[in-house]
Amino acid sequence: MEWISTIIQGVLLGGLYALFATGLSLIFGVMRLVNIAHGDFIVLAAFVALGIVSGLGLHPFTSLVIVIPLMAALGYVLQRGLLNQTLGRDILPPLLVTFGLSIILENVLLEIFSADSQRLQAGPLETASLSLPGDIAIGYFPLLIFVSAVVVIAGLQFVLFHTELGRLFRATSDDQETAQLMGIDNHHVFALAMAIAFGVVAVAGVFMAIRTNFDPSVGPARLIYAFEAVIIGGLGSPWGTLAGGVILGVSQAVGAKINPGWQILAGHVVFLAVLVVRPRGLFEKVQDL
Repeated sequence: MEWISTIIQGVLLGGLYALFATGLSLIFGVMRLVNIAHGDFIVLAAFVALGIVSGLGLHPFTSLVIVIPLMAALGYVLQRGLLNQTLGRDILPPLLVTFGLSIILENVLLEIFSADSQRLQAGPLETASLSLPGDIAIGYFPLLIFVSAVVVIAGLQFVLFHTELGRLFRATSDDQETAQLMGIDNHHVFALAMAIAFGVVAVAGVFMAIRTNFDPSVGPARLIYAFEAVIIGGLGSPWGTLAGGVILGVSQAVGAKINPGWQILAGHVVFLAVLVVRPRGLFEKVQDL
């Protein structure tokens, strides 16, 4: 039963990793942009929530009503005002610009909040659990995170394949030049994609801030988890991203069960094994975004 419990906890942890990865997968699928600062924006969302909770006295979950629109607006402005200027056939400019953003953001957060570890308090929900037969306990909060990841990815899947906005995303992803000739404003479409990605980042940042301690330096680690989940699942595949997050979470949980020092290593080993066997990921997307 201990191993069953370990696997369940790994699956639930995978929900958080899927939230980390979903925004990254979306912007890569739509505009082929790899955002090196993605993890730092997750941390930024956590600190924005911390400021709102501290300043207004709101519950962390209630702060999402403010954090999500703020981060979405930031994503739109950042893409429209800066990142659109770097897009082209060469992938190096956006990599360099987002790398610079990562460094700047981390240092700004250090200046404002210092290097002290922070955490959001969600009350009894953090420790409440559901008891199952066999002495298996499932925490309500990890379960909430996983359900939220499923809902977010299902919503994104619906938008991509059943709405006009999704058709614009897929059209610009398939052929940017032809989309422009058809009257589509690629810069606006890309900015909308980044806004949605940053909205998901806001959810991931708040959940991360409740689940674990955070400080301005933890962004790169979150970026690595997001990358690994995206690549394991398959680039541009929303449900593959969820599967990748679950595989990464389970591998870490199993590694920690065998030896506490192997938790992170186990996830990296599984990631490398997937790259060797399936370089394009386990769930290649059937059609372009």
